[in-house]
Amino acid sequence: MGGSRRVDSDSPRSLSCEARDPGFGDLWVHRMATPLELAGQTALVTGSSRGIGRAIALELARAGSDVVLHARQSREALEAAAADVRALGRQAEMVLLDLSDPANHEKLVAQAWRDDRPIDVWVNSAGADVLTGDSAQWPFERKLEALWKLDVTATVRLSRLVGEKMKNRGNGVILNIGWDQAQHGMAGDSGELFAAVKGAVMALSRSLAASLAPQVRVNCLAPGWIKTAWGQSASQDWQKRAVRESLLERWGTPDDVARVARFLASPQAGFITGQVIAVNGGFRYGP
Repeated sequence: MGGSRRVDSDSPRSLSCEARDPGFGDLWVHRMATPLELAGQTALVTGSSRGIGRAIALELARAGSDVVLHARQSREALEAAAADVRALGRQAEMVLLDLSDPANHEKLVAQAWRDDRPIDVWVNSAGADVLTGDSAQWPFERKLEALWKLDVTATVRLSRLVGEKMKNRGNGVILNIGWDQAQHGMAGDSGELFAAVKGAVMALSRSLAASLAPQVRVNCLAPGWIKTAWGQSASQDWQKRAVRESLLERWGTPDDVARVARFLASPQAGFITGQVIAVNGGFRYGP
């Protein structure tokens, strides 16, 4: 007698399955309902028109959360991401703002947070792209300025603004994005840039967790070699290095990072705060 398993989707907030136990055949049927862990919640993800931010937004939607998506100016890409969120049965809102302008930090929080619909999970994923396109040719100082405005200043100010609201409300989750090699260093201009910038975000996350506890949990994901836009066009030397430096011997994907974000946002991570979580397949030190 073979076993069978059926998964239904009759409720947008639960997964229902019927299993036939091979030992008892048709005489025994077990029905189990598993609520989606973020059902009824709302998440905001900055920089969610592409890459890691987009993957996180979709993964949180799969977990049951409605999503406020943000981009600087990529309306078409953001609309596509919003359509994917709605296809999962969730509500999606869009906000276009340039977060390198400090005046837009308060504006984003004011637009996103409503008394009848607060933000339960806030993900600071927006980051300056200084590795592809025309910006790849910028001098070191200009790259540093762009990264500091968006990756650091915006993350600091947005975290503090929304963190205060969450603390007053009594609960919430903030997730930031660091970089695994900021902890031990990488030679070269890019290594110095991202170590300074993402190292600041990682340190902020630990202190912010202390400031906002116990009401708000704050954690930081530290991705390793993730195949985003830069990874797709990287040279063979970089392709080989990314694989060599991972114990799992492959590039990571935005979805790998998103699944960790989903866990950290969920009640299952309710005793985890102030942590920097490397998502890198295990870093291989040395040759």
